Amino acid sequence: MKPKAVVLLSGGLDSTTTAAIALADGYDVYAMTFNYGQRHDVEIQAAQRIGQKLGVVEHIVTEIDMRPFKGSALTSELAVPKGRSVEEMGEGIPITYVPARNTIFLSFALAWAEVLGAGDIFIGVNAVDYSGYPDCRPEFIAAFQKMGELATKAGVEGTPLKIHTPLIDLTKKEIVFRAIELGVDIEFTHSCYDPSGAEPCGECDSCLIRDNAVQEVM
Repeated sequence: MKPKAVVLLSGGLDSTTTAAIALADGYDVYAMTFNYGQRHDVEIQAAQRIGQKLGVVEHIVTEIDMRPFKGSALTSELAVPKGRSVEEMGEGIPITYVPARNTIFLSFALAWAEVLGAGDIFIGVNAVDYSGYPDCRPEFIAAFQKMGELATKAGVEGTPLKIHTPLIDLTKKEIVFRAIELGVDIEFTHSCYDPSGAEPCGECDSCLIRDNAVQEVM
């Protein structure tokens, strides 16, 4: 019997590649996607298509409305930055950061993993291209791992869940290479922060980082 893993699947390149890695590593994948009031909710549809294409065991979409909190261009009317240089992207914490988002997502993943009897959680955080996001850093993952050991029945009983971050030290170019190696259909993924319908804007940070990497590899 294969081990079970909960994989956070947003529909973007990083999370899709992470799900493919979990499958390649021999896990039965249980995918979790969040509808948190993001303006780019087309990614939810992408995640559902990807889950079917990858053949995950189960895929749930969890509803969490983070719009009342505001504070992010992804959950409010604040403008999404466009056309920024690499240097500009590397300065400070961007307005597209959603406060505590990965903390919330991982908490839900932790709960579902306990219910499933899964020992592993996969998340596609990356500390290279998204170094400005506090909840994409190795230090955050290590702290959450420790919290999970203290806060769950599994942890207290000596079998804590392990959080896997296979992309955390990779550049976007390296992620694209890995995706291709695993047979990921990149065209199925959606990473844009401010799409027009299903069409990516091509100018937000996520689009620029992704498109540049794909062009270098293809």
